[in-house]
Amino acid sequence: MDHVETWDVLVVGGGPAGSAAAYWLAERGHSVLVVEKKTFPREKTCGDGLTPRAVAQLTDMGLERRLSDFHRYDGLRSMGHGTTLELAWPDHPDFPAHGYVVRRRDLDAMVAERAVEAGATLWTGAEAQEPVVEDGRVCGAVVAHKAAGTSEVVRARYVLVADGANSRFGRALGTRRDRSYPLGMAVRGYFTSPLHDDPWIESHLDIRDKSGESLPGYGWIFPVGDGTVNVGVGLLSTFRGWKDINTSHLMDAFTASAPDYWGISPETSCGPPTGGRLPTGFAVKPSIGPGWLSAGDALGSVNPFNGEGISLAYETGRIAADVLDQALATGDPRALERYPARLEEQFGLYYKVARTFVRAIGNPAVMRELTRIGFRSRTLMEWVLRIMANLMRPEERGGAETIYKMVAAVVKVTPEPRPS
Repeated sequence: MDHVETWDVLVVGGGPAGSAAAYWLAERGHSVLVVEKKTFPREKTCGDGLTPRAVAQLTDMGLERRLSDFHRYDGLRSMGHGTTLELAWPDHPDFPAHGYVVRRRDLDAMVAERAVEAGATLWTGAEAQEPVVEDGRVCGAVVAHKAAGTSEVVRARYVLVADGANSRFGRALGTRRDRSYPLGMAVRGYFTSPLHDDPWIESHLDIRDKSGESLPGYGWIFPVGDGTVNVGVGLLSTFRGWKDINTSHLMDAFTASAPDYWGISPETSCGPPTGGRLPTGFAVKPSIGPGWLSAGDALGSVNPFNGEGISLAYETGRIAADVLDQALATGDPRALERYPARLEEQFGLYYKVARTFVRAIGNPAVMRELTRIGFRSRTLMEWVLRIMANLMRPEERGGAETIYKMVAAVVKVTPEPRPS
């Protein structure tokens, strides 16, 4: 389809959200062009863990067999306050009871390739530098081809913005992060380990700075299955002084205190860690405009509960594809106006609870008390796991509103987060 003069949809960014949207649009017969400024395979800072929700999305895209080539895990080993709990993924009518750990260099290339197999066209090494706007409506982009040193105008009926957390293209359209929403910060690195194929991913909920003070974040160790483990720490901008935290130093402290059985040390490091900041909870607004909408990290879709963003990218990309399909099929651009409502319907209450919860744990005393109480009860922690991973069964959804009310009561006695 490279000869098409006007594409049905131009997708800016070939990561999880962009490639998923491209797949679903191409499956429905639409002409789709994806422009990705990097070339595959390319590295991304990420924990590499695929939750059951992410696995379900990839399975729906026909990638179940290819996923089986990677490391499968059965649940979460959660550690804190001297207690260890191994929590299996729950049974659910819509999602599998397992996840995978797949390096993003492999995962993103696999999904982008699947979109191409479905009929999408992919240009790599091609950056959408600025939107083309006519009569107040976005109708394409100026795309630069890095290797050739050339640029061209690409026209499309609609544009999907999916170029990541620092979305340059989105900012050119007027999107901005709501600074009252939590901002996530993370750093990760790889280490060789004798437990590279352990059946559990591991989280540490009681992390501390060099002075021994508790911080509102967590550490993780995810077995990759290829001789290495993915090790990282994440923080949220919901406590005073968060800007003063050096995540690289925190990473050093965490790796030094990691359980000995992982064999993590400077000698087993595979290279320096990388990090970044991620907006959470749909913090980036607006999500639509004349002729365009956004998805994935460009929308700020990262889960505030646990920092997971891959499943949310796939799901928002799929919802975006549904809305764009309706607009193209009916010839009515007003179909895009359904997008915010679809997101609210799918994630509204869940993210409302999550944003309130992370505000509560911005108080270190509240964080210590909640985790201490939680680790006393396996049943409670299993329920928390279902809530945090958005794996509640349909009959349990009413519990989300109950949790919101309980957490809201706690938040009343905690300070408001400072703008970040």
